[in-house]
Amino acid sequence: MIRSMTGFGRGKYENEGREYLVEIKSINHKYCDIGIRLPRSLNGIEYKIRQEVANKISRGKIDVYIEFRDNSADESSISFNKELAKVYIKDLKELGEETGIDHHFNVIDIAKMPDVLKRDDENDEDLIFKEVSIALSEAIDKFLEMRNFEGNKLKEDIEKRLDVLEAKISEITQKSAGLVDEYIVKLEERIKEMLRTDVVDEARLAQEVVIYSDKVSVEEELTRLKSHVSQFRKLLQESSPIGKKLDFLTQEINRETNTIGSKTSSLEVTNLVVDLKTEIENIREQIQNIE
Repeated sequence: MIRSMTGFGRGKYENEGREYLVEIKSINHKYCDIGIRLPRSLNGIEYKIRQEVANKISRGKIDVYIEFRDNSADESSISFNKELAKVYIKDLKELGEETGIDHHFNVIDIAKMPDVLKRDDENDEDLIFKEVSIALSEAIDKFLEMRNFEGNKLKEDIEKRLDVLEAKISEITQKSAGLVDEYIVKLEERIKEMLRTDVVDEARLAQEVVIYSDKVSVEEELTRLKSHVSQFRKLLQESSPIGKKLDFLTQEINRETNTIGSKTSSLEVTNLVVDLKTEIENIREQIQNIE
């Protein structure tokens, strides 16, 4: 099953007053670009979270949002570093005396200083990561479910467009097969008209036909086109990321189509080439959404 590069997923988890909310969303991107926004208290596990996401998602611009509320605090879980507070007070008084700045402050001011108040369990990163991983896994599962659903819709649309390509290629094959025969008739008539005789130099006529055939033959291009479309269908059945492969294959299909258009002098074939290029462009737009 192919996956779209756009998706959204949300996961929640609660345990002993700790609440986690994880949201993942993504849009198209050439590579895998993961951006994570999380509370400062979870910075220590950002790398692990990034690895979890990268292991499941291979392509797209992915934004991960994490909310964390800890309502499990009690008096025993908060420590007050008195010695550090005394150092802050002493240094602030000295600074006030040296600068002449009013150094009056209260307990609340000191409590706001770095590391004066500290949660005893704030460094338990293993526990936090274990719990946030539950919400993260739920979000990723829902995210991938949406990507798979949209990917299946893309696959159905592309397969219909491949049907159109094959039909147009078949028409071009039929139309181009008669071009040389038509040229032989027209060339013979021109020669007769120019020489005003019913006798035509068959050797010269054969030489001109060979030159023309080499110039306008699109048999090789049509063979490669059919092969590319067949390979395209096979790739759509794979479960691994195929977006880049499909993009390259689409370029090759477009290249062969352009060559056919430059070789043909038939208005009917030219119109069919225009139809082919229209469908190819539609396919190209669709595969930009595939992982």
